[in-house]
Amino acid sequence: MIRMARAPLLAAWLLFALALPTLATATLPAEGRYPGGIARIALTGTGFAGEGEVRFRDRRVLTLAENGRWYALVGLPLDLAPGDYAVTVSPAGGPSTSIDFAIGDKQYRTQTLTVKPGMVNLSAESLARVQRETPRIRQALDHWDAAMHADSLAFHVPVPGRRSSSFGLRRVFNGESRKPHSGMDIAAPTGTAVVAPAAGVVTEAGDFFFNGNTVFVDHGHGLVTMYCHLSAIDVAPGQQVAAGERLGAVGATGRVTGPHLHWSVSLNGTMVDPALFLAAGS
Repeated sequence: MIRMARAPLLAAWLLFALALPTLATATLPAEGRYPGGIARIALTGTGFAGEGEVRFRDRRVLTLAENGRWYALVGLPLDLAPGDYAVTVSPAGGPSTSIDFAIGDKQYRTQTLTVKPGMVNLSAESLARVQRETPRIRQALDHWDAAMHADSLAFHVPVPGRRSSSFGLRRVFNGESRKPHSGMDIAAPTGTAVVAPAAGVVTEAGDFFFNGNTVFVDHGHGLVTMYCHLSAIDVAPGQQVAAGERLGAVGATGRVTGPHLHWSVSLNGTMVDPALFLAAGS
């Protein structure tokens, strides 16, 4: 009687365990414990085994298992000051604990440019449009999907081309400082196919003032990628995409000077360096 009662429970537990977000070897992104990077924190000894949550600065963070060990992947904001921080680990049915970690400094380049005044100061009409669009963009980047769609976090570049190392670059236009560059620019001819670097769900797509034609793909657990300045959008919100599936094409829409893809990666609502997700050889 006991064995018969336990068998269904064991089967149910195995099905649940198989459904947990577990990745194979060498699929987690590279670590960079500095502003704009990723802290990869082992959850050994906390009792965390897939249920419950881990938070950093009141934001839930991505948790994944690799080779049977659980990790929290924490996106570190570009404006985060170097110093000591902590994540709060709250396993289901167990007490919460904190894990301390430190982040160092990283010096990003500053570029000073002199441009036409109209390129810096927006008209009232353009400013109103930007203010309308900002909540849509923020909602897409901050979205939390309980399902993990990506089966690997070792990404391939979404488009072939010359990649800039401009993530974190701070531009000063006519003496006025702007926010740091929050993505990777990849130069490619107009019309070049842009593909998903991992499986996910399209959560937003449309034309935005700064970003032009843009697609957002949610890969699950607070990991979202954004593709800007497209000449064409070939997907729609709610559509599931596989790794390598076409999202659109390179263009020069929005506020740009030439055709390229601006590719951003958001982790727990924080823009991080996309290069940390690239698989070796990509």
